[in-house]
Amino acid sequence: MDILHANLEKIQRHLAFVAVDPIDWKFYVQLFSWGVTLFESYLLLRQYPLYSKTTPPPALAKHIGQEDFEKSQKYGKDKAKFALFSKIFSQCLDSAMLQYGFYAWCWKVAGIVLGKFGYGPEYEILQSIVFSFLMYLLSSLPTLPLSVYSTFVLEEKHGFNKTTPGLFVTDLLKGWAIAFVLGAPFLAAFLYIFKWAGDRFVPWLMGFMITFQLSMVILYPTVIQPLFNKLTPIQQGELRSRIESLAGKLKFPLKHLYEIDGSKRSSHSNAYFFGLPWSKHIVIFDTLIQQSKAEEVEAVLAHELGHWYYLHPTKMMAISQIHIFTILALFPAFLHAPPLLRSFDFPKEVAARPPTIVAFLLFQMILTPLEAFISIGMNAVSRHFEWEADRFACELYQTLDKQGVDQKELIGMQDMGERLGRALITLHVKNLSTVWVDWLYSAYHHSHPTLTERLRALEAFQLEVKKEK
Repeated sequence: MDILHANLEKIQRHLAFVAVDPIDWKFYVQLFSWGVTLFESYLLLRQYPLYSKTTPPPALAKHIGQEDFEKSQKYGKDKAKFALFSKIFSQCLDSAMLQYGFYAWCWKVAGIVLGKFGYGPEYEILQSIVFSFLMYLLSSLPTLPLSVYSTFVLEEKHGFNKTTPGLFVTDLLKGWAIAFVLGAPFLAAFLYIFKWAGDRFVPWLMGFMITFQLSMVILYPTVIQPLFNKLTPIQQGELRSRIESLAGKLKFPLKHLYEIDGSKRSSHSNAYFFGLPWSKHIVIFDTLIQQSKAEEVEAVLAHELGHWYYLHPTKMMAISQIHIFTILALFPAFLHAPPLLRSFDFPKEVAARPPTIVAFLLFQMILTPLEAFISIGMNAVSRHFEWEADRFACELYQTLDKQGVDQKELIGMQDMGERLGRALITLHVKNLSTVWVDWLYSAYHHSHPTLTERLRALEAFQLEVKKEK
């Protein structure tokens, strides 16, 4: 532990200028946040002309009908227009809040509100909680019309929306309530660790964050998700038999197999698994079950189990912990930096003793350009994992055969790769997913390879499998 702290102190010495130099951090954040927005807008403008193409890519021509292709092009074009407007609108809003001292005003109002109840500035954690939720609510209200438009105009126009106005409002209120019920104690514990551990907070905060993430693995499916969706056990039949058999062969610790009523909000479909290492739950959207054959859903699950087999969730969590550690290692230099708060319009008396939550918020803003680059790297890792999971599905027969699974139990599993390809095509057609994708736009935004790339890779994987026979 002493070695860790010694190295962290070296980093702080290199960043000591932050606490004394009068850097115009507001200008820096404005410049780079607009830079990121303009770059993302440029990517959208690169992608937009592809929605005017009149035929699908050659590799998909035999898989996607002209009518479905035209629908996906119209959907993609409408989404791109909306995304560009939303991006510029949100950036203008963020820029205005930054320029006119919105965050300093929220801190002041939080103090005034608490003062009416007899709590002074010494109650920093309590004021931080009020500040955070006041800022969250006030900043989210102007973007509420965008959510309404996206749900009731854009998604409705293309036949995906199933959300009623009442359900939309209920979901919104539930989301705010959950944010307060879970966010308040989380934020209180988060800030208390800073006060308790002092400048040696990094390892303690890392431990707290990991504990919280593992707790959410349990709380989300058992407490939070049932507030929004109904999960029911999949009935006995071909689909359940196929999935349970597949999980048994792979020794996947399947505890529950659920169908989720995603159709009450949208026609989009998906499937996923979650849980602790010794107890996993598979959730399949009812829309996926309705849109695909049982053998295709099984192939989709084979891909998902490939992620489990190769420990992708664990690896991704480890990468995210390294990311969080890096952020926390840099933060102490910004924690005690009055010039930082002064550059964002906080009064001298507040800047003299920077509140932890305010310093952390401003520090996150400063990291905006760095986070944009990190997202590209994370997407690259995610796409690599998707390739591996696709390959796993193609090679599933050979994998189980090498593990000594009885040949009788492997009957009908040789074509898993072909079935996965058909399932991906079905998902893309039903979801009107874009099939023409600019490579740079995809590298920045997409955590999955494009359909064309995946189908080509699946064909290559299947050829390799046949050669090995």
